[in-house]
Amino acid sequence: MSLRNPNRKPTHPGAILRVDVLPELGMTQTEFAKRLLVSRLTVSELLHEKRGLSPDLAARIGKLTRTSPESWLRMQAACDLWEINQQPERLAAIKPLQVAA
Repeated sequence: MSLRNPNRKPTHPGAILRVDVLPELGMTQTEFAKRLLVSRLTVSELLHEKRGLSPDLAARIGKLTRTSPESWLRMQAACDLWEINQQPERLAAIKPLQVAA
């Protein structure tokens, strides 16, 4: 059972980084990008929720912050699935398999 309200959009991992992590580290987007060995644009798009978190970026963030890449990917998966569930018509034509008795 989940305690999360299914009607509320999950928090994007970029928002966690922007609001909590970078300020706590006292780090700019530019420095964060340099330490991750990615472009500043990549970091900016992630922080502003214009880009999803890839497994590669999750691994980089996990290593830099000593957190698990899996935790970052779970946040992204929650956002992705919530978005899909907001458009039930995308899956409406898919008929579930019948379970054999």
